[in-house]
Amino acid sequence: MVKRSLSEALATNLMQNAQAVATETLEISGWVSRIRGKRLWTHPVTQNLLAISIVQAGNNAVPLLTVPYLTRVLGPTGWGLFGFAQSFAISLGLVAEYGFWLSGSREVARHRDDRVMLGKIVAGVMGAKTMLAVGAVLIAFLLKPTIPIFRQHPGLLWAAVFWSVSQGFNMMWYYQGLERMWRMASFDIFFKTAAIAATFLLVRGPGDESKALALGGVGWFVSAVVTAAIAYREVGFRWPTLLLSWNALRMGWSLFLFRAAVSLYTSANGFVLGFFAIPAQVGYYAGAEKISKGLLAPLSPLGQALLPRITYLAASSRDRAARLAKMSVVVMGVGGLLLGACAFLLSPLIVRVTLGPAYQPAVPVLRVLAGLVPSIALSNALGIQWMLPLGLDSTLNRIILGAGLLNVVLAVLLAPRFAQIGMAWAVLASEVFVTAGIYIALRRRHLDPLVSSRNS
Repeated sequence: MVKRSLSEALATNLMQNAQAVATETLEISGWVSRIRGKRLWTHPVTQNLLAISIVQAGNNAVPLLTVPYLTRVLGPTGWGLFGFAQSFAISLGLVAEYGFWLSGSREVARHRDDRVMLGKIVAGVMGAKTMLAVGAVLIAFLLKPTIPIFRQHPGLLWAAVFWSVSQGFNMMWYYQGLERMWRMASFDIFFKTAAIAATFLLVRGPGDESKALALGGVGWFVSAVVTAAIAYREVGFRWPTLLLSWNALRMGWSLFLFRAAVSLYTSANGFVLGFFAIPAQVGYYAGAEKISKGLLAPLSPLGQALLPRITYLAASSRDRAARLAKMSVVVMGVGGLLLGACAFLLSPLIVRVTLGPAYQPAVPVLRVLAGLVPSIALSNALGIQWMLPLGLDSTLNRIILGAGLLNVVLAVLLAPRFAQIGMAWAVLASEVFVTAGIYIALRRRHLDPLVSSRNS
């Protein structure tokens, strides 16, 4: 009955939205026309969207250009080892990053006109990141004797640690909160291009998995150093104190739980699968996962650009925030559905071109993971871009944590028997659980943006 009522509610809203598209377009046009003397392309939202698009293009250029090369040069087994280590690196990086791209960005957006407060926020976040980076290294020392792949390939472990800590110190949260992403975009694309070139020059065959991972970390590290220096020049250098660092940790705690729970059914899957499957099977899953996540790239800039704007509007004009959130849900939902359908129908061709002929077992995995694209698009639009600006962190955390636990349970049940296919079904079920849970929670609180924006 719950599934049926949810389906009916979704169908009703989609029908009503189809009828309201023209009206919504006029509302958006009116919003644009009310910009005080500014053209659309100079507005902060547009500028932020374009800059984030460039950053995302740089992030996606790395797998787009290096994955076809690495899958062929390293082979399924080597690519599986690389995927296992990178999955661990991404999960460990969450410790150093701590979800500051959400909590830090939100605080910067709230205090963007207060230079003194911005200086305290930057100092606190950087101090907290330093403490967390030390913790990440200690975790790696403790885990090394317990993970067979890392015992056999210790270079993979330390390359993963370097990658995770370097990525954790990125300054995107600061520039995103200020809606000034151009500077971050220019440095990011430059250093990512250098990392891609180094990968082609230095990674030559099986056994170079740790080298490939470390080169990605170098790009993150140099970018973090340069953009942090620029941020300090803007707000003034301030030594992080224990109080500022503690306040930053407390500020980001709920969102760190959110990010950690998300990792249980997203970035950690290759790592989890490595305990139940051989490296080649991990490679098939990792390749399909890279493709499915890459399909979300065209939609990611919109979500990242709208987060600080909706956060700002939610405190001053709930009606305008709801209208903007509704636009995001419609655009991302339709876009995700189209991209997911393309991935399902064209999966044999996509796998052959992207990964190579040796990765035919990744085709059915990609067909399952194609369902992630519309589900993730909707959950991001409803959760990150709407629930978080409304301050519903704890509700979202409970949903995400439930999905993470569900994913672990399903992985333990399905991966030992069905390997990469079982892992894919576990991930898809968990993501659908998130999307449905977020929508139900918003409906119960009468905060569905598709409804509230129409009634406002």
